Amino acid sequence: MRVGLTYDLRQDYLAKGFGEEETAEFDAPETIAAIEGVLKRRGFKVERIGNIRSLVQRLSAGKRWDFVFNIAEGMNGVGREAQVPALLDAYGIAYTFSDPLTMALTLDKAMAKRIVRDHGLATAAFCLVESESQIVEQPLTFPVFAKPVAEGTGKGITETSRVQSWNELVEAATKLLDRYRQPALVEAFLPGREFTVGIVGTGPEAEVIAVMEIKLLGTAEQGAYSYLNKELCAERVHYALADDDEARLAGQTALAAWRALRCRDGGRVDLRSDAYCVPQFLEVNPLAGLRPGHSDLVILSALAGWTYDQLVNRIIDSCLERSQPKKTHVRRLPQAVTA
Repeated sequence: MRVGLTYDLRQDYLAKGFGEEETAEFDAPETIAAIEGVLKRRGFKVERIGNIRSLVQRLSAGKRWDFVFNIAEGMNGVGREAQVPALLDAYGIAYTFSDPLTMALTLDKAMAKRIVRDHGLATAAFCLVESESQIVEQPLTFPVFAKPVAEGTGKGITETSRVQSWNELVEAATKLLDRYRQPALVEAFLPGREFTVGIVGTGPEAEVIAVMEIKLLGTAEQGAYSYLNKELCAERVHYALADDDEARLAGQTALAAWRALRCRDGGRVDLRSDAYCVPQFLEVNPLAGLRPGHSDLVILSALAGWTYDQLVNRIIDSCLERSQPKKTHVRRLPQAVTA
């Protein structure tokens, strides 16, 4: 089989003058090489495509693949993670991970929380601040937690994201609005344990790999799994699998949210517990990082005893299984009765 590989390489964007935080979600060369290695060991013929502009050029030139392993995050707009999937849908080419609707929906954390809430799943009370005039209108009780509504990799999250007063909220929300040019999500602060849940599969076939607890060390920014804590996770974060009642409830909530949001193939769901030890949905990452030894999903899977090849192959298997043409069952009409 011919397999294309789409991705955004961080070093390419840094060379163009983009900043470290702007490119935080993009991939390292070792990630591309690792995924390519799994595909080749499986016997596939791999073609590195790169970002969406390279994909457009190759499709226009008549290139086609049996499926595309897509990890392209995109650069512009709140629908950026949906761009490559939408283009591949237009050409009828199968690809790994979620479809454009789910990719766009889940990047907007407020929209994802509404869907999850409508399915009866636990998620912290929240409001959306789209302008400075709306800051004083937020109805939540302090403390609250403020972050960009459509960013990943902890972007926009710091020690100051936990807000204790109106003055602090005005300052925090104004900075978010100015810096990220998107609404700020303000949530009731959750003081409990933080979990991330690894999931593989699609729909009824989806299953939890394991539940991992995120514990900040003394060297970390406290109170939040922030951008800097994620970037420097080796020295700031302790990761450990959890299997007590609270962690199992986190796994159940995560799997239900995964299915409610129609996520596919593999990814992560992040949760944090309230004061009553009830895990609350924070967000889902349907395009989770796959950097060996660094990305949360890879770390979680390794702690659960999975090799890198096993993880990536489960993602590929899910993609291929759901991409197979469904057999159509034709209902036969009864034969006419002859006299």
